[in-house]
Amino acid sequence: MFVTDSPSPTSLLDQPCHGHALLTLPAQEAHVSAARHFAADLLETWSVPASERDSAVLIVGELAANAAQYGRERMTLLLELDHDTLHIVVSDFGLAVDRHRPADAPDEHGRGTGIVQYLAQSTEIHQTRSGREVRACLRCSS
Repeated sequence: MFVTDSPSPTSLLDQPCHGHALLTLPAQEAHVSAARHFAADLLETWSVPASERDSAVLIVGELAANAAQYGRERMTLLLELDHDTLHIVVSDFGLAVDRHRPADAPDEHGRGTGIVQYLAQSTEIHQTRSGREVRACLRCSS
């Protein structure tokens, strides 16, 4: 596991906290909970309100679960808090995903990106040379 965190302290004028953190984990389901806990702890440290923190942690969990399922060796979680927007970026090093899934287990798979799209103000999915990058943005009140 590799972690970097470079938060900027909240100013005396009570402006929102700014921060940047990166977590790299093996792309395995066993590490999804570590990504969620990392996000929850960090967002609490950055004073993100509880309801927005809960939404962000759910987004992190869904995106990390997808990265663990489809990624090959590792996944990365980037969290950036800039003014009133939280940027969540999860990258993996997997191959392109076939969007047509069998309908035999609808309760087990296929809702993650729908949850992310519902909770986030915006989402983007990019196929890169080395895998996928999924970005979600959340507004955070101060």
